[in-house]
Amino acid sequence: MIDVRAHLARKPLLFDGGMGTYYKAKPGTEFEQGNLLDPAGVRKVHREYLAAGAEAIKTNTFGLPRMAAAQLPDWQALARAGWKLAVEAAGETGAAVFADLGPAPDTEAAPAGSIYTAVAGCFVEQGAKNFLFETLSSDAGVLEAVQAVKAQVPDAFVLVSFAVLPDGYTREGMYSKDLVRRMTESGIVDAVGFNCVSAPGAMRALMQQLGSTALPLSVMPNAGYPVVTRTQVKYQGKPEYFAKELARIAAEGVRILGGCCGTTPAHIASLRAALDSLPAVEKAAPAVQVSTPEAPTVEKDDAFLRKLNAGKKVIAIELDSPKDADLTNYLAGAKRLQAAGADLLTIADCPIARARMDSSLVACRVHRELGLCTLPHMTCRDRNLNATKALLLGLYAEGIREVLAITGDPIPTAERDEVKNVYQFNSRKLAQYIVSLAGEGREMPSPMTVFGALNLNARNFEVELRRAGEKLENGMSGFLTQPVLSEQAVENLRHTRETLGERAKILAGIMPVVSQRNAIFMENEVNGIHVAEDIMEAFAGLDREQGEALGLEISLKMAREALPYADGFYLMTPFNRVALMERLIARLKTELLQEQ
Repeated sequence: MIDVRAHLARKPLLFDGGMGTYYKAKPGTEFEQGNLLDPAGVRKVHREYLAAGAEAIKTNTFGLPRMAAAQLPDWQALARAGWKLAVEAAGETGAAVFADLGPAPDTEAAPAGSIYTAVAGCFVEQGAKNFLFETLSSDAGVLEAVQAVKAQVPDAFVLVSFAVLPDGYTREGMYSKDLVRRMTESGIVDAVGFNCVSAPGAMRALMQQLGSTALPLSVMPNAGYPVVTRTQVKYQGKPEYFAKELARIAAEGVRILGGCCGTTPAHIASLRAALDSLPAVEKAAPAVQVSTPEAPTVEKDDAFLRKLNAGKKVIAIELDSPKDADLTNYLAGAKRLQAAGADLLTIADCPIARARMDSSLVACRVHRELGLCTLPHMTCRDRNLNATKALLLGLYAEGIREVLAITGDPIPTAERDEVKNVYQFNSRKLAQYIVSLAGEGREMPSPMTVFGALNLNARNFEVELRRAGEKLENGMSGFLTQPVLSEQAVENLRHTRETLGERAKILAGIMPVVSQRNAIFMENEVNGIHVAEDIMEAFAGLDREQGEALGLEISLKMAREALPYADGFYLMTPFNRVALMERLIARLKTELLQEQ
């Protein structure tokens, strides 16, 4: 079997191509199941790639981490059978065999690291010395598994390959340079690269942007971009073009090459011929340097952020966007709140999964016409990576410098058959993605400030607090809390400040209760809100005027108790009662924030 390290010191290493898109499993079966159900068919594919000139082949086990996470009973048998078939085929030519691990889900119940470690361990038991972690959108758990492999097989060769879109980001919003840097700095990964998602031309551009690295680089693009019909997905990229582009990549210093989706033995055969025509040793070309005009100066923050970061208490206020297409009254209300002293207007993104005017469009309009700082809420629901990125770039161009990243309420059950939820991110990953868009050579000249939600009324607040810490680690700067309407919420706020310290900016949620009916509804039907029993009872028999007066006093009491642990207030407007919020802001400023 080829010694991978010795081979790479002499010349590029050629992998095989796509397995899943080339080997046709029986309908209703995973192609990995062919290891047990159709061993001759799987062995035939391996042999075809070897005959085409491949010097390394992957086991037919891409989906095993997903299967292991789902606790499918035969995943170990599939691993053993897949390894045996690849070794048998490779023994005929002396090619290297790589244990192939595709992406693993990452959940609290089954962390990705434990799944990768279990699957890799199964291959270690079979005698594997080469490992490929491929098509990854995240590095979660990968280094943990690599460390476990190296502890058992010190001379193991580990290649980690990420699925990177042409813009340099994975589908989970992680930036390619950051991922490569972390793999390189780990000291335990032997090679790193990209595979899948992108076609050869886009992959070459990614490599040029990446520049030189301390580790050997790997490139395994798709044959091209797929054409989707009703029943099939076809890749139309020609073997000759594939080979020509990858030969150029090899000439520029990439040491490991192969194919992914849509590639066939014909693509590998063409690439073999192209590589054989290259000089024996090629020096890596430097990354392409493109001269660009000096970027114009842009504001990296706004008045709200400057005040907050200066240590002054701020007032943010939420005003629900309209249910129709008329912004007249909304803009009038926002102008009144601005005049009353609000530092920031926050706009919810279709709260409780009911459509309202888009929060980001409203934020841009308010900022443009009133000059008021705005914080659009951005849910992970109903927006994929492309839509998210497009919206963020538009917000930045409009002068919006902060967003609130939240997962978002799911669509009610009764509607799910007709309208499907889209969740490509959670709030933590969305924050990480937003922050990653800024930096040298990236899309934004400066990072946007990302806030998150903190539920002070969570049943298991320790879990909520732990997640808040994770959100900070992933780029969030602070939190807007759910309404403080109980002594327990105040206590949880105090605990939050003690735990997170000053690294988190916290705006304490204050929402005036205006009637007993309002209090009972929030307690029973609004997720994340808890109204203390004595508050609900206090509103019994009160008319509208009396209810507002009591709600105002309770809000001031809660704000006073929350103030020592907060950097400001996040006011929520009940039923668009702007006049009530004007009164609340006035009293907050005169009674609690006199120093400002």
